[in-house]
Amino acid sequence: GDPRAPVPGDGAGLSRRPPGMARQGSGAMLASGGLGFPPQNLARVVVWEWLNEHGRWRPYSAAVCHHIENVLKEDARGSVVLGQVDVQLAPYVIDLQSMHQFRQDTGTMRPVRRNFYDPSSAPGKGIVWEWENDNNSWTPYDMDICITIQNAYEKQHPWLDLSSLGFCYLIYFSSMSQMNRQTQRKRRLRRRMDLAYPLTMGSIPKSQSWPVGSSTGTPCSCPQCLLVNSTRAASNAILASQRRKLYPGGVRQSSTFAGGALWPAGTGTPAVVAGGAAKGEGLRVAGAGFAPGQGVPSAALPGLNNLNRPGTQRGAGLGARATVPPGVPALPVKNLNGTGPVHPALAGMTGILMCAAGLPVCLTRAPKPILHPPPVSKSDIKPVPGVNGICRKTKKKQLKKSKTPEDVVRRYIQKVKNPPDEDCTICMERLVTSSGYEGVLSPRGIKPELVGKLGKCGHMYHLLCLLAMYNNGNKDGSLQCPTCKAIYGEKTGTQPPGKMEFHLIPHSLPGYTDSKTIRIVYDIPTGIQGPEHPNPGKKFTARGFPRHCYLPDNEKGRKVLKLLIVAWDRRLIFTIGTSNTTGESDTVVWNEIHHKTEFGSNLTGHGYPDPNYLDNVLAELLAQGVSEATLKD
Repeated sequence: GDPRAPVPGDGAGLSRRPPGMARQGSGAMLASGGLGFPPQNLARVVVWEWLNEHGRWRPYSAAVCHHIENVLKEDARGSVVLGQVDVQLAPYVIDLQSMHQFRQDTGTMRPVRRNFYDPSSAPGKGIVWEWENDNNSWTPYDMDICITIQNAYEKQHPWLDLSSLGFCYLIYFSSMSQMNRQTQRKRRLRRRMDLAYPLTMGSIPKSQSWPVGSSTGTPCSCPQCLLVNSTRAASNAILASQRRKLYPGGVRQSSTFAGGALWPAGTGTPAVVAGGAAKGEGLRVAGAGFAPGQGVPSAALPGLNNLNRPGTQRGAGLGARATVPPGVPALPVKNLNGTGPVHPALAGMTGILMCAAGLPVCLTRAPKPILHPPPVSKSDIKPVPGVNGICRKTKKKQLKKSKTPEDVVRRYIQKVKNPPDEDCTICMERLVTSSGYEGVLSPRGIKPELVGKLGKCGHMYHLLCLLAMYNNGNKDGSLQCPTCKAIYGEKTGTQPPGKMEFHLIPHSLPGYTDSKTIRIVYDIPTGIQGPEHPNPGKKFTARGFPRHCYLPDNEKGRKVLKLLIVAWDRRLIFTIGTSNTTGESDTVVWNEIHHKTEFGSNLTGHGYPDPNYLDNVLAELLAQGVSEATLKD
């Protein structure tokens, strides 16, 4: 789970580059182990980038890069809270000392780098090139691709072949489209103006002590900043402790952490690095675990850059294993349910800072999620009380001979004779003028200047705009207000054919020890996309099926099950699109109704205990038009 637009962790988009193929562009490739600096007295545009799961460096937005640079000027070893400039990046913190981005709620770490480009290139001019993804939103290209496209655009080339950058795409400027040379699939692209990226010259000031003193103003008291401050304080205390043991009497106590040590001397309490080792193992760091005068073994000082060299880091950890006293408590690496003594994000940030400082590391196994219940015999599986049947099947969508699109739109609106002088939020033209779709659509009986008001919510649009929106959707006889999402009629989805089973099993979920468990099993096979899908006639994949999901067998759990059955019948549980996890397109994905797929734990965030889950999923079902009133019909 990572941010969106541009959100660290989103792997959807361009095809991966063949192994070993170099990338071209005007950006300097920098060592991943620290901050990069442009040549002295040479102006350069700074673009901060993060490494995604496909090995591609993805740019942060210009606004985020300005924020990072401002923090960098104050303290080159500080931390950057990205949520202060972009609310979509609220869970993320960049540690400038280790050059890693850290997600506080999951413990995920990704390398970041500070890259430089020519001031006359696209980022220096604030030009962003983007492609349209399967969710009809826009994704920026990698920065070197963006620069290459802009250079060709400025030279008025009719088209551009991206194969020199390792991608099998052609860009056509006349139609503003991108075509996959292998599949012939086309996507729209666009060029937009944004904030120019920051400009820098030469090196940056020397780092100051951290945190910054009170003379700079009152420090921020938001939870993220408090977390970062406490993490830095813990790191500084441990570093000071190590220096005192390496150089007795010769090291002055760090001024950034006033007071005594975090733990009593000699207790050997370690912190934990958020999981980066092989086979599900985490990293445990012995911070103050050496007796006075013992010193630190040479194998435990791998150097400051080893955070970016997993092999060296692991080797140092194995060498230091024997220095950790037996019986030292270990903090769970993926302690996402908050049951441990230390906040998981605090543990993760402290860990990566300590690793960067070269403290000894040893491996400890992280807990594994309990995805499935113990084996259940067929005789123990029972129907769910109050729910008819144990299975539902959906077939290919039957195209009903319903009313025309014009009739559907007229059904839900009231004509407005004197519309207000405000924007239609579909075409962005004024309501007192003609629709922006004039000339694009020419339906009978609907003039481009006609305005209608939706009956329940009262929002107003051009009738022609509502008609265009309906024709671009599922054409199922329902309308959804684009402003408030109110649903008119019965909304249906594009879920492919499959089977839903549900039954009781004699086991309890964490937090519901007095109840049995409702198990739901979804099974959807691979198939061919229909006319309502992104690429009609093309094969789609169905990964991870059958999928097992769990609800408590209580009154509210059974209510959720009944509504999920309605959502299944309306084809709203799944859809075909691009996976946020793998980046694979044309595959079956969840459709905004969350399910619990972890039976006996909550290490992934998709399990129990979660006291708010049933209420949250009821709200998600309501947003899809599936409410308790549906059960009474």
